[in-house]
Amino acid sequence: MTNPPETPSGTPAFLGQQTPLPASPQEAQLDYVPNPRAGALYMVRFVAPEFTSLCPVTGQPDFAHLVIDYAPDRTIVESKSLKLFLGSFRNHDGFHEDVTVGIGQRLFEEMAPHWLRIGGYWYPRGGIPIDVFWQSGAPPEGLWLPTQDVPSYRGRG
Repeated sequence: MTNPPETPSGTPAFLGQQTPLPASPQEAQLDYVPNPRAGALYMVRFVAPEFTSLCPVTGQPDFAHLVIDYAPDRTIVESKSLKLFLGSFRNHDGFHEDVTVGIGQRLFEEMAPHWLRIGGYWYPRGGIPIDVFWQSGAPPEGLWLPTQDVPSYRGRG
């Protein structure tokens, strides 16, 4: 794998700056910084419990609880740039499967971690919740993997 992109100075471009949401996921720039514990096998978790995108058929909002777990290699994703990237989906049309898997694949391709998984726990529309899961492959041996602990949708009954 190639090295993931970093800002020229190695300093995050958005940190400490007022930054508007990108107009689309394609325009969103993710920043990566050197892993301060390169060589250590550990896991990082990001949770986005209020993620939104748009239904590509109706244009209505879709809501999800995302859980992103990864084992960094030489870089880590800067959290503000990740927040802006995820926020850029607010006006993006995409089926649950495409959105969830696309987020995981982009992070994996750009950051080049040892391993990455994403769970997309989508709230029901039309009475059917959809949960979408993707991972880059088998986790590294010895990596502690906590469960994502997002319960299946149960409704009121």
